[in-house]
Amino acid sequence: MHYDPRHDGHGLPHNPFYSLVVPRPIGWITSISETGVVNLAPYSFFNAVSSDPPVVMYSSDGRKDTLNNIEKTGEFVCNLATWDLRDAMNATSGRYPPDVSEPEVAGLEMVPSVLVAPPRVKASPAALECRYLQSIELTNGDGVPIGNTVVLGEVVQIHIADEVITDGRVDLTKIRPIARLGYMDYTVVDTIFSMKRPG
Repeated sequence: MHYDPRHDGHGLPHNPFYSLVVPRPIGWITSISETGVVNLAPYSFFNAVSSDPPVVMYSSDGRKDTLNNIEKTGEFVCNLATWDLRDAMNATSGRYPPDVSEPEVAGLEMVPSVLVAPPRVKASPAALECRYLQSIELTNGDGVPIGNTVVLGEVVQIHIADEVITDGRVDLTKIRPIARLGYMDYTVVDTIFSMKRPG
């Protein structure tokens, strides 16, 4: 099959686009409101976009609490979502009012960050403290806003649990991060292979 997603219907029960750009890392993002409410939400349009300095991005579909908090306070934390934390991550994906703290809903213990105000998930084996850089309001090819915002943040502090470092390398088989597929599907990283680049 082939179709133009801008104009044509795909004719399938569910949008196949989400199943084609996979697996997508999950940015499990902590932010804090101006009144001190801790927000925690997962975003599957998330990735690293620079290494020096390290910069991450996520995309928000609509104006959600996370986006509002980050733009007002200038800080956030990306916690690594793992197999062991999958149920808690899923619990924080619900649509809650701004005065509801998702870590409390999910029963998660939070611990203070070093350089930013939003706390991190204690049980997560890795977290990235970020300072907000900019928001990019997306438009389609005709320049019409589509309601999605890309947020960029510079990583200013990295936390890695000592027990997931083996021989000086982060051991992903110990972490078992999860990633988003299409539909209601996820995957877990537990099989790893290496290839050397030619030349």
